Amino acid sequence: MRNWLLVTIAMGTVFLVGQVYEYTHLEFGLTTNLYTSCFYVLTAFHGLHVTLGVLLMIGVVWRSRVQGHYSNEHHFGIEASEIYWHFVDVVWIVLFVLLYVL
Repeated sequence: MRNWLLVTIAMGTVFLVGQVYEYTHLEFGLTTNLYTSCFYVLTAFHGLHVTLGVLLMIGVVWRSRVQGHYSNEHHFGIEASEIYWHFVDVVWIVLFVLLYVL
């Protein structure tokens, strides 16, 4: 389980690095027009949610260092992090359709 969490943390971090790279290399700014303002706001909120998800996963990995911290009966931190990531997935699908497909 721990390896999958580390992979998820790495993927979230790669996404955030890519988002920063994209922001610094775009030919338009936050105040160029209404579309660009919406683009920055929506993608920044998504980046914020990914950041929070990565921090949750780091917390799960950190707490799992203690043998027996999570068990079949007591695993709320893991389950909450998984549900949170699914929420972020849905948000990304909506943003992708709104910003890149339409």
